[in-house]
Amino acid sequence: MVERRHRAQCQFFRHGSGSISALVFATGAVALWSTNALVGKSLLAGHPVSQVQFLQFVGAALVFAVIRLRSGEKAAAVTANTALMPLAVGLIGLVGTMVLQYVAFASMPVIEANLVAYTWPLMVAAAVIAFDNPRRPVLLGLAAALGFVGVALVISGGRDRTWFQGDLAGYLAAFGSALCMAFYSVMVGRLTTSPDRLLLPSSLVGVALTLIWSAREGVAWPTGVDLALGLYLGAGPMGLGYYFWSRALKLGGSGKVAVVAYLTPIASTLLLTLSGERLTTTAIAGAILVIGSCVAVGLERSEAQDYV
Repeated sequence: MVERRHRAQCQFFRHGSGSISALVFATGAVALWSTNALVGKSLLAGHPVSQVQFLQFVGAALVFAVIRLRSGEKAAAVTANTALMPLAVGLIGLVGTMVLQYVAFASMPVIEANLVAYTWPLMVAAAVIAFDNPRRPVLLGLAAALGFVGVALVISGGRDRTWFQGDLAGYLAAFGSALCMAFYSVMVGRLTTSPDRLLLPSSLVGVALTLIWSAREGVAWPTGVDLALGLYLGAGPMGLGYYFWSRALKLGGSGKVAVVAYLTPIASTLLLTLSGERLTTTAIAGAILVIGSCVAVGLERSEAQDYV
């Protein structure tokens, strides 16, 4: 009896320690992601997407390489079948999310693109409703639906109360970015591959693709502060941000941890507003719906995880 109680206490403390570590990693990811749109906006004002993306992927690859070397983990023998899924998850989650997000940033107001791109928690909620067995599917579905109504208001009311004032490709890219990140968030916790091994190959592919893209455009390369900011976007929001988020999902699942991540649009929108970006009253109402729905979805999933 005493031994059983001791084992239960050990399991409790291990679970509590893992949850705390997961929240710390998730908070670190949110802090870095919140600066992404603001810094990206400043760079895109003077440089093409291809150059900004190349610097990002270089910075991210350096971070993942350092983490990989410090881990000291020996490479395990893998077959083509076992390596294919992690590679696909990494390419879609990292390369797909970031490239599409920055195409959106360059094609429409950054504050709108940022809000649309951060509908990925709502897409994850839709996946939970479709494939899992949530405790309150109606409530979860209603929260997600209200979030997408908010997106419609952001798009329709962002400028002059007219639909699709920006480039249509920008809106599609923002939704595509959200889909890629939703896919990554669902899949990464189900893989046994470590985050550094998952993300390093993807970032190297991103370096190669964006280098070719940049070379084709043939414009002058950033120097000085712009060079440092581009590398920061890679090492910070893309590199450490993705690594911290991946670790958090593996340690704490997608319950309370997800609630922290859903706060990203609040912080990033606040920073963009302080920098001079503005939304109309209609778009502000949409932003409130998007952010509120993200938090509601996160709280619902957190309660469901605790219930289990």
